[in-house]
Amino acid sequence: MTANQRQVFNANFSKAKYQTFLKQLDEGFPEITFRVAESPIFISDDLKQKLITAGNEIIALIKQENFKELTKKAIPSQWSVPNENDHPHFLTFDFGLCKDENEEISPMLIEMQGFPSLYGFQAHLANTYKKEYGLAENLTPYFNGLTEESYFELLKKVIVGSYQAHEVVLMDVDAKNQKTAIDFYATANKIGIKVLALDEIKKEGKSLFYTEGNEKTQIKRIYNRLIFDEIATDTSIFDSSFDPREEVNVEWITHPNWFYRISKYTMPFLSGKFVPETRFLNEIEAIPSDLENYVLKPLFSFAGMGVIIDVTEKDIVEIKDPENWILQRKVTYEPVVQAPDGGVKAEIRLMYLWPDGAEPQLCINLARLSKGKMIGVRYNADFDWVGGTVGLMESSPY
Repeated sequence: MTANQRQVFNANFSKAKYQTFLKQLDEGFPEITFRVAESPIFISDDLKQKLITAGNEIIALIKQENFKELTKKAIPSQWSVPNENDHPHFLTFDFGLCKDENEEISPMLIEMQGFPSLYGFQAHLANTYKKEYGLAENLTPYFNGLTEESYFELLKKVIVGSYQAHEVVLMDVDAKNQKTAIDFYATANKIGIKVLALDEIKKEGKSLFYTEGNEKTQIKRIYNRLIFDEIATDTSIFDSSFDPREEVNVEWITHPNWFYRISKYTMPFLSGKFVPETRFLNEIEAIPSDLENYVLKPLFSFAGMGVIIDVTEKDIVEIKDPENWILQRKVTYEPVVQAPDGGVKAEIRLMYLWPDGAEPQLCINLARLSKGKMIGVRYNADFDWVGGTVGLMESSPY
C-alpha cells in the first residue's frame, strides 16, 4: 500500500468530514443502505501490477476454446437461459490482500463472477472521496489510462451498443428497493437507460415492453442485475412479467448463464501464485488432515451464504451433494490498511468490461474493508473503518 498517502489521510481525517462525505454521496440518489468505509484504499504501483498480472491469468483461462465445455455443468438445469452468447460482458475478480512468502503484499483470489458489479457507483464514490477529503487530482480508480469520460463511453458501448438508450433497460426483481439501487441510478444517469423492476416488464408474443405514460416501448436489450438465487424459492413473480428462461426477442447484457459459468465453479481449473488450492469436493480422494487450513463453500450461493469457515470432517461427510461444493485452502488476510485504532483487512475487486468484437478490458475497481471474521456486512456490523470503498492509484497509462 502507499504509506505516505495513508499517513496524510489519517492525519487529516475527522468524523465530521466523514459525515459530510456520506451526505454528499447520497445527494440526489436513493439512500445508501450498506456501510461505506471512512477511507479509500491507496494502491501502490507494485500491488497494482500484481493485480493486473493476476487478472490476466484468469482471463487466459476464460478465453480458452474449451472454456464452455469445462463449465457446462456449472449452470443448474432449472436456471438455464436460451440464446447464450460467446462471452460475458462483465467480469469481476475478488482478491484478498495477503502476505506472500517474501513478506510482500500480494493478492489472492477469493471469488469471481461473470456478472455486473457497481460499475456506476464506484466512479461516483471515487469522485466523492477525492472532493470531500481534498485528495490529489492524480489519484484515480481507473486502469488502462481511462478517464471518467472514456470509462463511461466504454460502459455505454457495452450496455447500450447499437441501440437507442430508451430501448435498453436495467432490470432487477425490485430494482428501486435493492441495496444497490444507488448504483442503478448512477449508471442510468450517465448512459440514459431505464431502471425497471421485473414486474414492470410485460411480454407480448416473444417481445418485451415497458410503458411510460401512454407510450409503450419495446425492449431490445436487458442490462441484467437479477440473480436467480434471490427468487429461487418463489418464481410467481414471473407470472406478472416474463420468465427469463423462455425464448424472448431480447439481448442480454450479460447473459444470465455467465453468472454460473464464471463463479466458484471456475476456481478448481485455475492455478498459480495468486490462486489458493481449490478442489471440487466430490473429486477429493482423502480428507486433508489439516482441515483448519481450509474453507468449505457451496458452488451455488452468493454474498457468503452457506460458507463453512471452521470445517470439520463431520461437515464434509454429511454433505449430500459434494459435486456442488468446493474445498479451498484458507486465505490469510493481512491487515494492510492502517486505521486510527489498528490494521484493517482489505479485498479488491477488479472490474472488467468486454465489448462485443473486442477484448476484455480492466477498467475500475471496488474494495472492501473488514475487521470481522469474513469480508461482508454481517461480519462487520459493530465496527468502524469497514465497508465498501474504492482503491485509488496514481494516474498512469497502465
